[in-house]
Amino acid sequence: MKARIALVVLSCVLSLATGWVLSRGGTAESKSPGRKVLIGFSMDTLKEERWQHDRDYLVAKARELGADVLVQAANSDDTRQIADVQALLSRKVDVLIIAPHNGAAMAKAVDMAHEAGVPVISYDRLITGSDPDLYISHDAVKVGAEQARFITAKVKPGRPMRIIRIFGAKTDNNAHLLKRGQDEVLAPCLEKGSVRIVHEDWAENWKPENAKKIVNAAITRFGGGFDAVIAANDGTAGGAIQALTEEGLAGKVIVTGQDAELSACQRVARGAQAMTIYKSISALAGRTAQTAVAMATGRPVIAGASVDNGKIQVPAVLLDVVTVTKDNIEETVVKDGFHKREEVFGR
Repeated sequence: MKARIALVVLSCVLSLATGWVLSRGGTAESKSPGRKVLIGFSMDTLKEERWQHDRDYLVAKARELGADVLVQAANSDDTRQIADVQALLSRKVDVLIIAPHNGAAMAKAVDMAHEAGVPVISYDRLITGSDPDLYISHDAVKVGAEQARFITAKVKPGRPMRIIRIFGAKTDNNAHLLKRGQDEVLAPCLEKGSVRIVHEDWAENWKPENAKKIVNAAITRFGGGFDAVIAANDGTAGGAIQALTEEGLAGKVIVTGQDAELSACQRVARGAQAMTIYKSISALAGRTAQTAVAMATGRPVIAGASVDNGKIQVPAVLLDVVTVTKDNIEETVVKDGFHKREEVFGR
């Protein structure tokens, strides 16, 4: 049986930084000589442009490192995702990467993988109530804080800024981390009365149509009496902007987002969406592929942080994020090659 990853505290470097070494023995010896590393990648969905980028970057980097990747997408269905994991494990993958639809539901998948001696990387979304071997993501709390910070910087004296909040899916731990980051920034503004939350709700499965319903409900209740929408991601921002457009409010209400999807960057360029958060998917997917190959070949992996998932402190690698506006879009997503200038600006 393949050995589990061991977690070791680096007490010798704690004066400099907190870190962990994840080491995995037995895999290199148990693989047949000359067999490529085989990585399983269980994804929630491929419907959104962002997740297509994740798949493509991760597969390309793994191939560059001499590994193969088997990809399964569950179409936001927990039962199907469990079946996908079972299928990947039956193919004798060396490492399992899971981007969960429901972080709690995928605890079962972690147990299944560990029973098979396969380590698990929780990708971008945290798997809760279990013991995944590593969590790799961007700092979701910081993303939420940056969204709220962008909004509160626009507060004007005289009256409170009226805000609608659209949270992500309740089943996704990232949605709760985003909310935490937003709450930390909004709390002092709410206390002193410079900001007022007029409406808020969770967008089931992050669907734009659910975000649109939330904004429609706010419009029905308040008319145009609000100044900003803190939308958790670009998909929900798109749904919000659709509702605003129907009421002639698009571009007049500040709308946030995250993921720097092409459609969102186009909205930012024309002024319908005020900002998005660029999380380098190439960096995230590339780092994950490198880590998976290291695990499979018995090399140590260093994690510089940890995240509480309700059961353990999961060793974590958290990447930084960048706020993108109309003013810096060319110096960020375009310069980085994430989108082409003519795609963003249409010329």
